[in-house]
Amino acid sequence: MTTVLIIEDERELSKVLRSYLEQAGYSVLTAERGDIGFSIWKEKQPEMVLLDLNLPGMDGLEIAREIRRQGETGMIMITARVEEIDRLIGLEIGADDYITKPFSMREFLARVKAQLRRVRMMREEIRSSDQGEKEQLKSGNLTLDVQRREVLLDGKPLVMKPKEYELLLFLANHQGHVLSRDLILERVWGWDFTGASRTVDVHVRWLREKIEIDPANPKRIITVHGVGYRFEG
Repeated sequence: MTTVLIIEDERELSKVLRSYLEQAGYSVLTAERGDIGFSIWKEKQPEMVLLDLNLPGMDGLEIAREIRRQGETGMIMITARVEEIDRLIGLEIGADDYITKPFSMREFLARVKAQLRRVRMMREEIRSSDQGEKEQLKSGNLTLDVQRREVLLDGKPLVMKPKEYELLLFLANHQGHVLSRDLILERVWGWDFTGASRTVDVHVRWLREKIEIDPANPKRIITVHGVGYRFEG
């Protein structure tokens, strides 16, 4: 049974959401404090987290950052904040969706179901891509020789730093998929990396300077605003 964790300090709203989710066939966990909710997430690893921004114990944005740093859980933020900057911050740190109070339960359930489908598909695609990693990847005049850890452009080897190569390999292995900055950080730099997601942007810029015809108008590594990057090849 799919498990959903609700981290919401409004008790009555939490009860209503739980009731609707359970009627829809989901197993539901709840927490009224951010720190308790984060502990439950670490222990239970639910498929979806419904997260309020204003929480006692641990702020919702902080929870979201930690979840994205450590896992691939689906995440919908629920908040009364309607300012554009809050919405952008929520999406930038890896929230999959954002819904402001008040909202209809019909819309709420539709969004939960849509994001759960997306999370399942992403996990399966990444798992199958990792299992099926090839010895050599080609994209037009760009070749990645996995065994030799070498990148060729028009048959000529490119000088690359280790993380540049690992980032390019990860992107190329998931061609066509949108990958969040936090997911890239976890898979390329490791879950214990303590730097900022800006690290990804810097390395992408370096890669573009080496593999794009016009780095200012990239055709291979595409920016998906508010989320991360997609490798088009």
